[in-house]
Amino acid sequence: MTATLDFDLTSKTLEGDYTLHYHEAGSGPVLLMLHGSGPGVSGWSNFAGNFPVFAEHYRTIVLDMPGFGRSPALEWNDVYPRVAADAIRYFLDTLGIDRVDIVGNSMGGNVGTEFALAHPDRVRRMVLMGPGGLAVNSFAPAVSEGSRRLFEFLANPTREGMVAWVDTMVGNPAVVSDELIDQRLANALQPGAIANTFAIFQTFSDPRFADRPQLWTRAAQVRQETLLIWGRDDRMLPYEGGLFPFRQMPNSELHVFSRCGHWAQIERKDEFERLTLEFLGR
Repeated sequence: MTATLDFDLTSKTLEGDYTLHYHEAGSGPVLLMLHGSGPGVSGWSNFAGNFPVFAEHYRTIVLDMPGFGRSPALEWNDVYPRVAADAIRYFLDTLGIDRVDIVGNSMGGNVGTEFALAHPDRVRRMVLMGPGGLAVNSFAPAVSEGSRRLFEFLANPTREGMVAWVDTMVGNPAVVSDELIDQRLANALQPGAIANTFAIFQTFSDPRFADRPQLWTRAAQVRQETLLIWGRDDRMLPYEGGLFPFRQMPNSELHVFSRCGHWAQIERKDEFERLTLEFLGR
């Protein structure tokens, strides 16, 4: 049975041009895990359950991206994924890491793909679960149910709003505990957290950055071997949106889980870990 890993014992902070908090365990090739966005999110909240499994095979780094978890916010001088991708460049440079595999969930998939496009020789393979920015929906509404619930919570941050938002993240509500809700709510209500989350999302519509090409328009340029993972019941980024990057990315594979929403790494934990380890091919 895989042992658990302690939050404090694996916790580290890098300071410099970017201040970035992260967790690290294991040895071998480097696996960088990038969390999604949303209220109360951090690298630990997304990947605490998976972290010990991957640390048995890799030097596994679970990063708090800028403005999330214990990594402080910045003055956003570009769309968020590009800022975060540059923070990853600095992070890897400072730690002397030349090349990584990336596991990215939602916004983390967006950021990981931006990094792979900017530094193609530094990313070997990627596993992206419901990656933001790459999905193109032909049938679902432009604003998904999950997005609506997210912004409803940010406008009125109550426990009921958190419950409603988290419900849209999963296909199987049995995986949602009171402890998960309470922890996410406590994190989301930290001083400045709501305003910072708004500021991050607003970079996507900021007129200063209107000339930045959308990530999905560059999907065909992503040359890394990539496993796209979607939940069939994803109400944040509906799974049919994954067909576009699957078609466009020349070295991609697509796996769709039934009975699964946006958090494949939580809802289908064992299967997700098995697929990822097989794909990365350690």
